[in-house]
Amino acid sequence: MRVATRSRPLDFALLILLAFVVQASAGPLSAQVTQVVSAHQAAAVSDAPTFYGAVLPIIHENCATCHQDSGMNMGGNVAPFSLLTYDDARRRARMIASAVREGRMPPWSAADMHKGTFTNERILEDHEKATLIAWAEGGAPAGDPAVAPPVPGFLIAAAASNGWTRGEPDLIIEFNEEYCLDDDLRDIYVDLPATITADMLPEDRWIKSVEYRNGPAVHHIISAVGGLVPGAAPRVYDDGYSRVMRAGPRDVMFNMHFNKEPGPGTAVCTNIQAGIIFKEPGEEIRHVTGGDNLFITPRDLLIPAGASSHSASREYVFEEDVELLSFMPHMHLRGKAALYEITYPDGKHETLLHVPNYAFNWQHTYKFAEPPKIPAGSTLRFTLWWDNSENNPNNPDPTVDVKWGLPTDAEMSQGYMSFRKMEKSAFVVGDGNFPTPREGRRGR
Repeated sequence: MRVATRSRPLDFALLILLAFVVQASAGPLSAQVTQVVSAHQAAAVSDAPTFYGAVLPIIHENCATCHQDSGMNMGGNVAPFSLLTYDDARRRARMIASAVREGRMPPWSAADMHKGTFTNERILEDHEKATLIAWAEGGAPAGDPAVAPPVPGFLIAAAASNGWTRGEPDLIIEFNEEYCLDDDLRDIYVDLPATITADMLPEDRWIKSVEYRNGPAVHHIISAVGGLVPGAAPRVYDDGYSRVMRAGPRDVMFNMHFNKEPGPGTAVCTNIQAGIIFKEPGEEIRHVTGGDNLFITPRDLLIPAGASSHSASREYVFEEDVELLSFMPHMHLRGKAALYEITYPDGKHETLLHVPNYAFNWQHTYKFAEPPKIPAGSTLRFTLWWDNSENNPNNPDPTVDVKWGLPTDAEMSQGYMSFRKMEKSAFVVGDGNFPTPREGRRGR
């Protein structure tokens, strides 16, 4: 997309020169120059992309899941404004251009080498970035509303389902009672139950998606239903993939991390809602997930005070042929970068995921579009880096050594990985057959 104000400096100079040449015509020279400049600026605006014709399609595709009135709760991060109307977007045109130019939006942390690798990537193409910037710099023109794209289905679904972005849940579970945090509390980990009765879930079901609504002070959640960390989107199981939600009556335990600033008047009571949608009858479940999950966790962690690039690594050897489904690195405020590498039995080496700029508030699960096939005997190496220096603006205290720990101002070093064995499952939604329950595993 050509930006007229930047691509025609010679044309503009010639126009000014022409104004001097024709100064003998009616009107003072200053007025003629002003008219020429105004005409040039008008031409620049007329060449700029318009909101309805060029910008709104990009917003629908890349921004609207969050930037809407019923925006997605991304692990506690909720977009502070909508961008769906011209007035909303126009007021923030410069902000949009700045965020796009600097790579702050849309949020995504995987290296450029992985473009197209993950199904949930949030990446703007170069021409889309150029369009948004040119629109903002060209005066943010509206254009013709008649050419606006149709409203996406997910926006219609959210409006019709009380803001649930995946649609109205089949089952909603929440704590049996609110959990209250005192004024002086900063960090706490606690297990809280949510009861599923037989009336709520009379039989086992196949899960399609899990979406959380958080109350205040919720930092992250670990649960058999599905976890949640800052910046995480709802968990969606693609066609052919699922895990089983077991029937009631039973309790689901939520391992909760609550975090808030302490002080007078900060006490709060909180709860969550987990909205679950089940698969429709007839779908073939070829891959059952939820049993082969792994945390590669180097807990013997000590990050020296002032260290700007401290690292730790762990390895895992696959004993069976598997397909990798997803990765998710997890650190706290000093987290800097993460790397998953694989060495195959024949000695071939490959980088599976590089996160060069880890963001604590945007902890993504990286879901493979084409799951890599990993033969038995392959070694996965997981490496993390931390910045405990004063140059890290998120660092609570660069003067102290930091150990592994649960509080936010301590550090973690977890490399989550989801995979499945190569043999395929054979289940059909609605036929009453389910796999035998089994437990996940943790790596060394």
